[in-house]
Amino acid sequence: MNNDTIAAISTAQGAGGIGVIRISGDNAIDIADRVFRGVNNKPLREYEGYKAGFGYIYDEDEKLDEAVALVFRAPHSYTGENVVELSCHGGIYITKMVLRTVLKNGAQPAGAGEFTKRAFLNGKMDLTESEAVMNIISAKGQAAARAALCCKEGNLRRKLDGIAESLIDTAAHISAWVDFPEEDVPEVEENALITGFNNALSELNALISRYDSGKAVTQGIDTVIVGKPNVGKSTLMNLLSGCERSIVTDIPGTTRDIIEETVTLGNVVLRLSDTAGLRETDNVVEKIGVEKTKERLESCGLVIAVFDGSIPLEAADIDLLEKIKALPTIAVINKSDLKSRLDIDRIKSCVNNIVEISAKSGKGLTLLTENVEKLCGTQSFDPSDPILANERQFYKVRECVCALEECINALNIGFGLDAVSVALSDAIDSLLEITGRKAADSVIDAVFENFCVGK
Repeated sequence: MNNDTIAAISTAQGAGGIGVIRISGDNAIDIADRVFRGVNNKPLREYEGYKAGFGYIYDEDEKLDEAVALVFRAPHSYTGENVVELSCHGGIYITKMVLRTVLKNGAQPAGAGEFTKRAFLNGKMDLTESEAVMNIISAKGQAAARAALCCKEGNLRRKLDGIAESLIDTAAHISAWVDFPEEDVPEVEENALITGFNNALSELNALISRYDSGKAVTQGIDTVIVGKPNVGKSTLMNLLSGCERSIVTDIPGTTRDIIEETVTLGNVVLRLSDTAGLRETDNVVEKIGVEKTKERLESCGLVIAVFDGSIPLEAADIDLLEKIKALPTIAVINKSDLKSRLDIDRIKSCVNNIVEISAKSGKGLTLLTENVEKLCGTQSFDPSDPILANERQFYKVRECVCALEECINALNIGFGLDAVSVALSDAIDSLLEITGRKAADSVIDAVFENFCVGK
């Protein structure tokens, strides 16, 4: 690990009440002493851990700002190293000036996620807990924040460690039985092995089964709002966004590009795209928008198809129904405040989830929320349950499942315990890589490369 003392701004880049510059490493306190002068004239090196002092930040003889210096001594800090956090007034200019002064006095600029990476390397958290840090920062709703916090507190690590330790004990038993037959080692019973492997598979498959619903809560679903022109797509987009994101007029074809917004509906984060109305058009610009809409339909995770309930279905509506009938879709019949003239049975033949709303008044929004949660499987989502937070974790659990299935197959077709041991070792390695107990440097680097600087 790089032993340089690092520093970065750890608060958002913008105006605010305070800005925090974090310094971490062996020389953190000495460097902070070069730029911070307390009003009590006591140097920070004489402070105990978890003590704060008020004073001023200086660049040589130039006073830059008032500040509070908070001292953390290793190993009782976020990174496990000596840490000083300098809290100054929160402005873009002043925080950058304080950071520049800290760097001038011996610190190195922190890389993306380097503070949390050092926390991992110093044993303060495992990889799943490290990844949860960014999920807490990026959480878009209460359920997502609670789920990320539970992961940060170790609920997924404890689940995976429990499964791993059971498999490690089994591997040790097999090894002892095979390698030391003359010793008084209990016999390895194949039925007991299969039972143990099936128990582990049951727990791992439960994690896999919750992945999609957890992903909908924590990461969100790419959602496309589609329909022919003037059915109320943009009005619905504005309703869900809580602000006027899309232009609403009576002129067909107003929306010509894709307008995006992230919203939380119930427990689900929707990455919404309001798209151009699907219709045949000679307008070159609108035609490009229609083609973009069709492309989004092919890659999205959820479709909200909007129909005008006040008029009969038209050819464009029928064509849309054919396009979406195999996709995860909620059909929204808009303008419920007007007399219905729509053939709902025709829509039901293609889409199972149908909601009648008035996007203009907001009537029916609760029912739409319930249908979204039902389709995404988040109605009974419990943030305290261990969930897989990303594709890396999901992929490794799938690897472990495949390896355990190989173990069972080897036993069923009469292969020796040596074959079982090889597959079992692969299963254990996959679990240990999730938490970082056995992970290559390239894996560790990949985990932290998407972190923000300062965390």
